[in-house]
Amino acid sequence: MKPIEQLIEISQYTGTGYRVLVNYEGWRVAILNFIEELLPENIAKMQRHEETDEVFVLLSGRCILFLGDGDATIERIHAVDMEPMKIYNVKKNCWHTHTLDRTASVLIVENLDTGDENSSDIDLTPQQKSDLAALTRQIFVDVKS
Repeated sequence: MKPIEQLIEISQYTGTGYRVLVNYEGWRVAILNFIEELLPENIAKMQRHEETDEVFVLLSGRCILFLGDGDATIERIHAVDMEPMKIYNVKKNCWHTHTLDRTASVLIVENLDTGDENSSDIDLTPQQKSDLAALTRQIFVDVKS
């Protein structure tokens, strides 16, 4: 009989920011908790992954997922107020970023090789930064920006 430690791995992350908890074959699971750089007034870029989708699940708190419509430029930004325990699959090549409240925890599932080599960033214009802040104020009445 195997000891339980060979049957299960239990992980938890309560710090700030992003932490990978599981790497297995072609995928990884991470937790993203509140971090100052994701306050709406601090968001300066959106990213996209050229080779893979990325899955988000809100575990606690509040999180807005911002999606940028466009290819070489972002023509419109959509805001999705995530609901707990729903799966949000951001399709490959979709510009995205997010803002979290201080109690938020988001589960992220992505390909193990997702990184700078197959992902792009795009700078937000001053108007787009202002739009993100305004969308956040509309959705999170208690978030100051």
